[in-house]
Amino acid sequence: MRLLRLTLAALLTLSGFALPAAAAETVKIGVLKYGTVNWELDAMKRAGLDEKNGVDVEIVPFAGEDASTVAFQAGSVDMIVSDWLWVSRMRATGADFTFVPYSTSVGSMMVAGDSAIKDLGDLKGKTIGVAGGPLDKNWLLIQALAKKKYGVDLSAENDIAYAAPPLLAAKAQSGELDAVLNYWHYAARLEAAGFRTLISGTDAAVAMGTSGPVAAIGWVFRDDFAKAHPDAIKGFLAADEATKDLLMASDEAWQQLKPLMKAEDEATFETLKKRYREGIPARTGAEEVADTKALYRLLAEIGGEKLVGPSPELSEGTYFSGAKNGS
Repeated sequence: MRLLRLTLAALLTLSGFALPAAAAETVKIGVLKYGTVNWELDAMKRAGLDEKNGVDVEIVPFAGEDASTVAFQAGSVDMIVSDWLWVSRMRATGADFTFVPYSTSVGSMMVAGDSAIKDLGDLKGKTIGVAGGPLDKNWLLIQALAKKKYGVDLSAENDIAYAAPPLLAAKAQSGELDAVLNYWHYAARLEAAGFRTLISGTDAAVAMGTSGPVAAIGWVFRDDFAKAHPDAIKGFLAADEATKDLLMASDEAWQQLKPLMKAEDEATFETLKKRYREGIPARTGAEEVADTKALYRLLAEIGGEKLVGPSPELSEGTYFSGAKNGS
């Protein structure tokens, strides 16, 4: 029977008929409808890099982060983008979620280009906008650094406004805020509009002890899914790496992304492109994990159980052991 199959295959090939290729495995990825992750996934699909690596990426848009998280937990999607802090917290409560670094781009504290504020010490008594809420990782790190280096308690000695990122960006531009800590792409837009970075979350982390930039967010999926579909995970991560290589090297690929980016002008487009490229992870898995563990301990001290959950240490298995940047 095996000989018959081989003979039939040979005859079909000689006759000009191609045997069907192995079906690509579908990976459903839940994303925020207008999130920056769409840029990479659009570039991946446009270049056919998912198919070239044996997977068919299906993009499932959601209106908000909570909705995508619920869908992932319910099994409606195979993968989402989230942070290692959430993954560790969920693993500590019994979930089998795991993480592969996606980007080191983090929020930044921005001030107007002509502002007299030069360092964190100058923020005392100022009005500060913060995206992400009181337990935002970058905010906690910046507060810890301000207290350690300048003796300033930012949350106690300032008027803090917690609000949505676009509202904070608008208030910063109107002069209603002296400084604003916002997500990286909003910070990049402010930068293009003439603002400057006072300090980024990465700067604060390095100042508090990490050896380099830690990937803030990553691809999150279940261990069980990876075990059941090893080729799909391997293929997707290869496609992810290939897409990052493409976006690092090709300006033309970025031109094709312009409609998704909704940049207000060329300066904004170029700044977003530059900051995105800077956020592509480049360190070894060992470096990444070591710094994440150190950063987790620091955040556990600062934010306590409300932030990190029941585990004082990064949960075992938070980083996917089969990944290049997280083994």
